[in-house]
Amino acid sequence: MKGFLFDCGTREPATSWGLLWLRVVTGGMMALGHGWPKIVNFASWKDGWYVPPFLPFLTPPLSLIATIGCEFGCGLLLVLGLLTRPASFLFGFAMTVAAFGVLGNAPWFLAQGVTAAKEPALLYLLGAVVVIISGPGAWSLDAGIYQERRRRRW
Repeated sequence: MKGFLFDCGTREPATSWGLLWLRVVTGGMMALGHGWPKIVNFASWKDGWYVPPFLPFLTPPLSLIATIGCEFGCGLLLVLGLLTRPASFLFGFAMTVAAFGVLGNAPWFLAQGVTAAKEPALLYLLGAVVVIISGPGAWSLDAGIYQERRRRRW
């Protein structure tokens, strides 16, 4: 179980630098640019928040709390490189709901005169998928927690 939660994937230096930048920029932008405003505006947004139709047991305030957890909480976990793959999965799930649920009728791409589109959510989703597949890299808290005893063969 520890390997599943904390495996850092590759320890290759160049790849780990790239993954560090991807994690810090993606997680930081999401936490500060999207998660924090939801925390600050919680009281005014809680009653009208989107509830995905496949989660009928959620109320708008609970859905907003889950969104804050995915955007702010998982964004910070990505920056730290802690529980990175599970955090990336939840982060990616939130971006999938944003792109195809909240922005379901919106156009795919941002263009002049378009105020909302699927493109930003899908770009965040792409970063989450890359981290899920490759792991957080050598410069993460996961790498410090899960010390491999044997070298991987793949």
